[in-house]
Amino acid sequence: MGDTEAQSYRIALGIEYDGSCFSGWQMQHHAPTVQQEVQAAASRVADHPVVLHCAGRTDAGVHALAQVVHFDTQASRTERSWVLGINANLPPEIAIRWARAMPADFHARFSARERHYRYLILNRPTRPALLARRAVWTHRPLDLEPMREAGRALVGTHDFSSFRALGCQAKSPVRTLYYLELSRQGDLIELAVGADGFLHHMVRNIAGVLMAIGRGDAPVEWTEQLLAERDRTRGGVTAPPQGLYLSAVDYPEHYQLPSASGASLLTLMVPTAPENALV
Repeated sequence: MGDTEAQSYRIALGIEYDGSCFSGWQMQHHAPTVQQEVQAAASRVADHPVVLHCAGRTDAGVHALAQVVHFDTQASRTERSWVLGINANLPPEIAIRWARAMPADFHARFSARERHYRYLILNRPTRPALLARRAVWTHRPLDLEPMREAGRALVGTHDFSSFRALGCQAKSPVRTLYYLELSRQGDLIELAVGADGFLHHMVRNIAGVLMAIGRGDAPVEWTEQLLAERDRTRGGVTAPPQGLYLSAVDYPEHYQLPSASGASLLTLMVPTAPENALV
């Protein structure tokens, strides 16, 4: 009789991380990455090598409140053991929030229905210390009303070629943006967006365009013009990575994953925002 094939389990993890000291999510041979750290830690707990698949690859310096990954393993562990064991082997900048045993048809990337990002802007005359790696700083006052008006043109299904990185490898530039919201508390401004998917640098390019409009350097109509031109070279400057957070990933209800609606960054950072805000 032949050997009985070992049973395989598919495990999903919810992860938060500060991306400041990592060269993004994806494995690289020459620089530290989030995948490298989590994959090594999960392999130690599983007692065999595992390969992680993520919901969305974040760039260098980008953070996550609710990244979702999955891996296959022959190791039988409780969900609590996966969380505690992996966290014990991770640096303080990365933390596993939950673990779930999933059916074989679940895929962290391809099963996702919506992804949500938030972009944090510190708008005050002086540079930050505590938020230097957690928000983008701009000293010139930003007017939210023209930014909101310009953002409304981006909601819906569009060709976002003008808002993708020149090296973006996505087969299609068409995406559906479900919402774009701007809110302010004190010196902090939060841009929140949700879509069926995002192109490379799409959120950072949207942020860069809206900030230019908020400063008065470009008209409100610029977003509509860029959508029509479908030309990245006509777009604005890509906003820095440190303000960007992957805040939530939505999956079909039958997977019963923990809810990750994504708390507002303003509620997390508000102690740093004084009442005498720039207006």
